[in-house]
Amino acid sequence: SPTVKPSTARPSPSASRTAPPKPSRTTAPSRQLDRAPAPSRSTATTTTTGRISAELQEVVDLVNKERAKAGCKALSIDDKLMKAAQAHSQDQADHKTMSHDGSDGSDVGDRLDRVGYAWRAYGENVAWNQQTPAAVMDAWMNSPGHRANILNCSFTEIGVGVARSNGPYWTQDFGTPR
Repeated sequence: SPTVKPSTARPSPSASRTAPPKPSRTTAPSRQLDRAPAPSRSTATTTTTGRISAELQEVVDLVNKERAKAGCKALSIDDKLMKAAQAHSQDQADHKTMSHDGSDGSDVGDRLDRVGYAWRAYGENVAWNQQTPAAVMDAWMNSPGHRANILNCSFTEIGVGVARSNGPYWTQDFGTPR
């Protein structure tokens, strides 16, 4: 894992995947898959219910601020991505490990499928031990792989999770729906 500053607070390698028709793993987990478009989604499945914490909203706001500077559109909060990100943060905290792989062997795509997110492309950033949204965003923005996920203009939706026990453990899941 790259160290952002000389401290115990560091982000993990970013996860973002691009896959041709035959998916292959890359060193920065991110995936894009050519799939037939899914039936049109209602706004209820792509917008949040308004129950996002101020802390997680701050992360989303900081992401969108960085994206605006880079000429990318703002990301919308997606409930399914929020659920996947929170579950992965909690899984990492429960097992005291920072990884893109879940304790059950799942990868990002598996977890997004599990919550019913119909993805065409996804990316993930995880980090451990940054105490505030500003600190974790600073760490991610100073790490090339994480920064690339945040500034990937093809992503349109985001979910963020944090588990404070043994950490905090942070997760950002980015997606482009089918």
